[in-house]
Amino acid sequence: MYNKSMPFLAFDCEGPITLNDNAFEFASAIIPNGGRFFKQVSRFDDYLADIKKRENYKAGDTLKLILPFLKLFGATNKTLEEFSERTLILLPKMDEILKSLLKIAQVYIISTSYRPYLVALCKRIGFPMENVFCTEVDLDRVKISQAEAKILTEIYERILSYADIELPPSAKTPEDLPQSLRAVLDEMEYFFFERVWNLDSGVFLREVNPIGGREKARACEEISKGLNIPLSEGFYCGDSITDTEALSLLREAKGVSLSFNGNRYALRSAEFYALGYDGEVVGKVALAFLNEGKDALYKLRIKEDRKEFGLIPKEEESLAALISRSEETRKRVRGILIGELG
Repeated sequence: MYNKSMPFLAFDCEGPITLNDNAFEFASAIIPNGGRFFKQVSRFDDYLADIKKRENYKAGDTLKLILPFLKLFGATNKTLEEFSERTLILLPKMDEILKSLLKIAQVYIISTSYRPYLVALCKRIGFPMENVFCTEVDLDRVKISQAEAKILTEIYERILSYADIELPPSAKTPEDLPQSLRAVLDEMEYFFFERVWNLDSGVFLREVNPIGGREKARACEEISKGLNIPLSEGFYCGDSITDTEALSLLREAKGVSLSFNGNRYALRSAEFYALGYDGEVVGKVALAFLNEGKDALYKLRIKEDRKEFGLIPKEEESLAALISRSEETRKRVRGILIGELG
């Protein structure tokens, strides 16, 4: 086995390991019309993180923005734990792959998902919880008064009243958006960071720290430092906007950055891509890296039925074609509603 220094492997959870979007599914189950509500907030999250680049905001903070509304409609720690255990769906073959990788390497999961979902996953596949970074949340810490419930209900209904929020892929700044859409997004910013922020349930916004964006990059740095293994000997696999900073960090450090069934955000941040309907292609790439080092991946090409691996092209036309293929595979594997989330 290649052993310049024993590499580490880190995986996002939802996408590379499981087929769920736990927060989206939980919101859909708890909140009336919760799937659409979550999608509206998720698009707002994409806007703040990728277009406005709001200070001290990061991709994945959707998971704290929706917490007051989950609580409004009766969510508790127990309901989240039971829901996560009941609905967990693994990407085919990925449990066996993770078990085999654990025998020969340091393997970690870095997930924006809530802790109860990761606990359910670790129980199911026998993965060490101490090797997991995820979002800590306590839904039972807040009781919502009638007056606060009225405010949250008004905001919830207002967000549902908007037309579906769609961000043009070409938009780089708020000025690139239609004025009507900017007005909606500005109003949502006021709702979350003025009105909800100052409520009792605003403690979720003030104190919960979703493990997305730069927090995933920091987790990779923490792993690297703790193991005394350079990032150049690290491997990160992700698929969405919450993974971009971790993917960019590994790419810039000359480690392995892999987009698996990624959306445009992941593909523009990683060096390598993989497409697949199960975990087999990811397992092959990880083993090639462990056995022969990163240089082996430049020679590795996989293009089979429902499996593909290669370098992400730099030419815009080729990249656009890959984004289209990858996002289509993402939707087919995870379902249209989940696949369209940032």
